[in-house]
Amino acid sequence: MSSRSRPKQLPRQAGWLRRSPHDCLQRAPWGLGLPCLRDCCQMRLSRLWGGWWGQNAVRLTDGTPGAHTVRYTSSRWAHITTWPSMMASTFQAGDADVSRTQVASIVADALERGAYEEALVAIYVWGKGKSGSPAGSGPATLHKILLGTEGLNAILTSVVNTLREQDAEAAYAELRGRIAGFGPSFYSKFLYFAGKSVRAASGTQPLILDQVLARRMRSLAQAVCRETGYDPDGSIARWVWRDTNWSPHRYAIYLSFMQAASRQVAATHSWPSNATPDLLEFALFRTSWIGSAEAT
Repeated sequence: MSSRSRPKQLPRQAGWLRRSPHDCLQRAPWGLGLPCLRDCCQMRLSRLWGGWWGQNAVRLTDGTPGAHTVRYTSSRWAHITTWPSMMASTFQAGDADVSRTQVASIVADALERGAYEEALVAIYVWGKGKSGSPAGSGPATLHKILLGTEGLNAILTSVVNTLREQDAEAAYAELRGRIAGFGPSFYSKFLYFAGKSVRAASGTQPLILDQVLARRMRSLAQAVCRETGYDPDGSIARWVWRDTNWSPHRYAIYLSFMQAASRQVAATHSWPSNATPDLLEFALFRTSWIGSAEAT
């Protein structure tokens, strides 16, 4: 860490900076692990999300992002043989829609039957939407994963069992690097939808963490740390909340923050009291206000 990145004066809570570099990174406030910064970020969210909910309450009446729908072209995935029957036929012309609620139902049915690869297909298609193409990173990559990953069903079974018997962080750690072409954004998507039917033994339920959400967290951390003087130029927040390859620890920090922030926002009159943490995740995904003038 360069001297330029450190504030001239640090509060007493920041004594961890004098510890080992590893401990410093693990406890870094730029990762929103320090209570004073975490609370500041959560208060910022509380002030801002009321307007977002006012615009979306009619569509998300149950306080969840279940109605969040993705459009896909099923015919582009025609060479995927483990195709969920509850999704539009790959012989169908044109586009189809699939919501989070529908994907959660498909995944629950697949897990009950032990068809973990089928669950993966539904999640992958929802995650890619229309951005996938036969020559691109969508159908072609999924096809390679399904054909080229030895023991794929067993890997996914083990991960779900780890979620059931331990927690989301342990399941994320087990999935990390196990499947070529299957990156952290999809680790969390798989765990999120699996977690809709499998309760973690401890800790918080999984949430989606992708590049967009990591950038929102980075902007939030940078805005707050500029105000508090922890990270004046934002370089540490930029490193901690990088675009990909988040550690299991960082994923756990994210889950803990989102759960606490969701509780705090729900305590206001501008957010549904029964809202789930994934509603906040969806709101964070859909907005780009952090770091802008309105976020001050």
